[in-house]
Amino acid sequence: MRARAWIAALAAALFVAGCAPQPTGPAREGITDAMLANPPEGEWLSYGRDLAEQRFSPLTQITDANVGDLGLAWSLDLETARGQEATPLMHDGTLYVSTAWSIVKAVDARTGRLKWSYDLKVPRETLARACCDAVNRGVALYGTNLYVATLDGRLVALDRATGGLKWSALVVPNMKDYTITGAPRIANGLVLIGSGGAEFKARGFIAAYDHNTGQQIWRFHTVPGDPAKGHESEAMEKAARTWSGKWWELGGGGTVWDSITYDPRTNLVLFGTGNAEPWNPAAAGREGDSLYTSSIVAVHADTGKYAWHFQETPEDRWDYDSNAQIILADMEIGGRMRHVALHAPKNGYFYVLDAATGEFLSAGPFVPQNWTTGIDPKTGRPAINPEARYEKTGKPFVGLPGVAGAHSWQPMSYSPKTGLVYLPANLTGFPYAAAKDWKASEVGFQVGLDSAVVAMPADPRVRAGALAATTGALIAWDPRLQKAAWTVPQTGPWNGGTLATAGNLVFQGDAAGNFSAYSADKGGRLWSFPVQTGVMAAPMTYALDGEQYVAVLVGWGGMWDATMGTLAHKSGAVRNISRLLVFKLGAKGQLPAPKPLNRLPLDPPAFTGTAQQVASGAAHYARYCAVCHGDAAVAGGINPDLRRSGVLNDAAIMKAVVIDGALSPRNGGNGMVAFGKVLKPADAEAIRQYLIKRANEDRALGER
Repeated sequence: MRARAWIAALAAALFVAGCAPQPTGPAREGITDAMLANPPEGEWLSYGRDLAEQRFSPLTQITDANVGDLGLAWSLDLETARGQEATPLMHDGTLYVSTAWSIVKAVDARTGRLKWSYDLKVPRETLARACCDAVNRGVALYGTNLYVATLDGRLVALDRATGGLKWSALVVPNMKDYTITGAPRIANGLVLIGSGGAEFKARGFIAAYDHNTGQQIWRFHTVPGDPAKGHESEAMEKAARTWSGKWWELGGGGTVWDSITYDPRTNLVLFGTGNAEPWNPAAAGREGDSLYTSSIVAVHADTGKYAWHFQETPEDRWDYDSNAQIILADMEIGGRMRHVALHAPKNGYFYVLDAATGEFLSAGPFVPQNWTTGIDPKTGRPAINPEARYEKTGKPFVGLPGVAGAHSWQPMSYSPKTGLVYLPANLTGFPYAAAKDWKASEVGFQVGLDSAVVAMPADPRVRAGALAATTGALIAWDPRLQKAAWTVPQTGPWNGGTLATAGNLVFQGDAAGNFSAYSADKGGRLWSFPVQTGVMAAPMTYALDGEQYVAVLVGWGGMWDATMGTLAHKSGAVRNISRLLVFKLGAKGQLPAPKPLNRLPLDPPAFTGTAQQVASGAAHYARYCAVCHGDAAVAGGINPDLRRSGVLNDAAIMKAVVIDGALSPRNGGNGMVAFGKVLKPADAEAIRQYLIKRANEDRALGER
């Protein structure tokens, strides 16, 4: 009997062990964990070059003394005319890069010759559930594989040498409310990825997958689910106490759409989380801090078990995601060396935390802000400005920063030589107004705002004031002193990420179409190259055969272009010309002259609608159309400007497009889905009349 019991117990144990996913162990060939932690000289193996995500290169051939001799070595045109946000990786003479629509390319790092390209065939209608363009921020390398996450929610492993498919795993719970735009990261043989969707009906998470098989090993949710179904962990049970209403019906938000940092010293994974859903708390009866949204969270890398969290924006109602990249560094604070996490999220404060425990060490505002009256110096908790609770005051609130954030996903860099963080900052505001009697819908943003009432008016004085107040800056931030060492003002916001090098240089592209190098210690601009398009992505650098190269992906687009209307043009009427550009000393390459920009004239039909139609059309446009076609119907340039569209002349065509999906992929179109589930033919006509009125207003102001 004892033998039988022992055998039965052993069999049960083996059964349980067999059911629990187990990772297959570290890579034994190709790129290893040790290489990721300490990249070989001249290589760039992960999103931030090293696991600390510092984006600092020790290469010194290109310096502040000779950067003026930098020239274009080669360029590669890309087939995707959407925003480009990825950082290329380089290993063994090959650059690996992802482009818009999750297309992956391997390129000879010396010559620019394409070795292979793999199109993951993301359905174009996916764009309708993507917050901010069909972008992708990069790939991960491990072993002999390359890993990329797709806009439609898959994690894919490709053979690094051939581009052949190894495995594909569906990451998101459904392909309706979620997308993925971030780059995967690696932690001890696990591939880490989260998702976007906190403006839809998503429940945030980060998940870990076995690098060999694609099997999910663990998943950590960032917001609690339906309490009636029980909580997955003690962390979720505690988080549920900070929510109210039926938050789970809208998912809750808190998506991990970008920042993931693995710390081998502590074996923790640190990641940022997005806003609570909906933005307007009153729209869902939400009260309380809403953990773990707009926070930095740390979990144990092997198990995904909660370790600590620090919430940067409690009860977030302004879309102040904490998804900006997290940098690890060692620095002296308070008279002793500390292993810290450095973070500059959208809310405008720069945070220094203990990386092992999450202890708050300091915070300082790096841009003007008005959503708080200050930060508690002991706890780091903000004192929220009562006027910023727009859903309680019933009045619109112009928040500083705005939804673009004081700093968004564009990566910052840190130089151990100067002790400074080089931060691409946005100095922008945004008007928030709570919607009355708001209800969730099947498609579109679920944020609970009345975006029509705060849309940019056709008033030259208001527009001029808004444009003047909308700028950007490259800030060299001292995290020890919590103040700027130097600042370079920029024409507009939404400029590219940064790269710091041991040659006393900082590289950054900008929204006006320049790629520039600055001195890391003083901020003087030493070199610039016109790239013919806006730059959002961060550059990287590598070395081969004794030569140092600098590479950057260029191509305008993203959230600012898609949604900000008149303000999208602050840095100039830039276009999308998507390319991979590579520079080296002494090179003399030139880009071909850009083709003439052909824009449809602003020639609308006469307005024949009613004031009621315009009001209704403005509300529907703001909720369902503005996220792609721009605030107040002014497009940024990537998506069509509907004021100039021929559909304004024909109500039947407008109905066919908006209600019936005449331009949807299933009908041979390019991604414009049907809105027949939430709009009626009369609503389509109201939108048309609103667009006609807006077009005539702007034509009267002299726009052509």
